[in-house]
Amino acid sequence: MPSSERYRVMVVCSGNICRSPMGEFVLRELLDDAGLGDRVEVDSAGTTSWEVGNPADRRALGVLERSGHPDLGWADHLARTFERRWLDERDLILAADSGHVADLRRLARTQEQRDKVRLFREFDPEAVRAGDLEMQDPWYGEDDAFEQTLREVVAAAPGVVEHVRDELESREARQRRA
Repeated sequence: MPSSERYRVMVVCSGNICRSPMGEFVLRELLDDAGLGDRVEVDSAGTTSWEVGNPADRRALGVLERSGHPDLGWADHLARTFERRWLDERDLILAADSGHVADLRRLARTQEQRDKVRLFREFDPEAVRAGDLEMQDPWYGEDDAFEQTLREVVAAAPGVVEHVRDELESREARQRRA
């Protein structure tokens, strides 16, 4: 894999209008802040077709805005359904909950593909210690549910950034040895 090839991360939830866009936008922000934005691509999808073509939920965007996160293409987001080929095309697939993990791993044809699928909150040490890795769907709730989702995303995102940094360094070390 050439060093110029970008590391690709995808965030996945059910409809691709709440949790996964929030994860996508926060990760883009943190990766940019870490100086990795030009080497990492982040996108998102849903496991269902319920919301295909719809924009991100206004409540999700509202909580991002109120929390001071920069608009990194919010208006351009349109929900889409996860495609099996993306298991080959992404380096890391971050699922919002264990149901999504199961759905995505069922699509996988190889162990390598299955290993790419992780829970987003696996990267939050506090969530791991608490044994609470599920990200509840805020769609059914009020603004406080979206605020909770954002807190969970923000808590896990630095761990994702460090994982990606380590993966990029490992990739570069393998290329130097080759």
